[in-house]
Amino acid sequence: MAVLSNYVDGCLGRASLIRKMFEVGIEMKKKFGADNVFDFSLGNPDLPSPPEVAAALRRIADDAISPLALGYMQNAGCPEVRARLARKISEEQGVATEASHVILTCGAAGGLNVFLKTVCDPGAEVVVPNPYFAEYFFYVANASAKIVPVQAKDPDFELDVPAMERAFNENTRAVIINTPNNPTGRIYTRRELEDLAAAVRRAEAKFGHEIFVISDEPYRILNFDNLEIPSIFEIFDSGIVIGSFSKSLSLAGERIGYIAVSSKIADSGHLMDGLIFSNRTLGFVNAPAVGQKLLLDCLDAKVDLDTYRCRRDAMAEVLSGAGIEFFRPQGAFYVFAKSPVEDEFVFTEALTAERVLAVPGRGFGRPGFVRFAFCMSEKIIRGAAPRLVAAMEHFR
Repeated sequence: MAVLSNYVDGCLGRASLIRKMFEVGIEMKKKFGADNVFDFSLGNPDLPSPPEVAAALRRIADDAISPLALGYMQNAGCPEVRARLARKISEEQGVATEASHVILTCGAAGGLNVFLKTVCDPGAEVVVPNPYFAEYFFYVANASAKIVPVQAKDPDFELDVPAMERAFNENTRAVIINTPNNPTGRIYTRRELEDLAAAVRRAEAKFGHEIFVISDEPYRILNFDNLEIPSIFEIFDSGIVIGSFSKSLSLAGERIGYIAVSSKIADSGHLMDGLIFSNRTLGFVNAPAVGQKLLLDCLDAKVDLDTYRCRRDAMAEVLSGAGIEFFRPQGAFYVFAKSPVEDEFVFTEALTAERVLAVPGRGFGRPGFVRFAFCMSEKIIRGAAPRLVAAMEHFR
């Protein structure tokens, strides 16, 4: 007798390769010792949170004895946090954003699930550049919608806007872009986004309904070369910004994020009502109270970008030294490298034999590549150098 729904049982068959490799790493570290395994599988930021976070936690602990200090709140989030966050988003986007257009969520993942569930009818389609963050497939499916990947241009993963426009049809409800990108580290240019905006406007006129452009921005702070990260609210008429503080404050486990809705959306108030309803009824109820209170004191704090930049440079040096081809990441903390053989599983097996763990590219919709995370110490990154050379010897 089946214990799982057909949907979940099917999903298990394509469950995250990131997590699978992470579990392999745990077992290998038990066997060989943590210092002898070079695990680049999971993007789990290891930098300590900025000191402002510890100070804020102490204040929250002192206030916790107050009545309802950690109790239920408005489902969109604490009003003072929404107002403070709206000012921050206004600064980043260069477009005034009201608190009434911001909702606090359980991380960016929660925000994406809330938004997609709110706007997608069964059979709706969501277009994403390929490669894409592996969990998008499941987030879209959770909304009874269909993901439509469109391959980005090699070798630098530029948006293929004409191909994306060809993918638009009467069922297209949203586009998800992720900049800086996981897994490629690409930051999309103003030209690319303006071209995409024009394509979306043409599709909206042709099919007679709004197409939301969702910018998934948890890596915004990790911009190594001081490139422009263009304003979504400025460029897109139906722009949505979703972000989190997992990377900027090293709070991945606290699950605190947000959805911000462009004021240019015609019925933005009704959309916000729907988002608040979904935030409650999907079971999130509201974002964690502790995380929200942290933001009041820590919105302007951030982890040390230079540390990640040095790790990016070290990873590039190590991969180059091994003869591995890759796009040099402009942001985030991943390298998406070309496999020396067509079947990247063969390459990841050779890497694993040398105790180096990376994630096969097909987990991100792009076979023939592997993803290396570099959110770990330079000692680990540089220690992997001879192992990578040894793995590549199998393919020379």
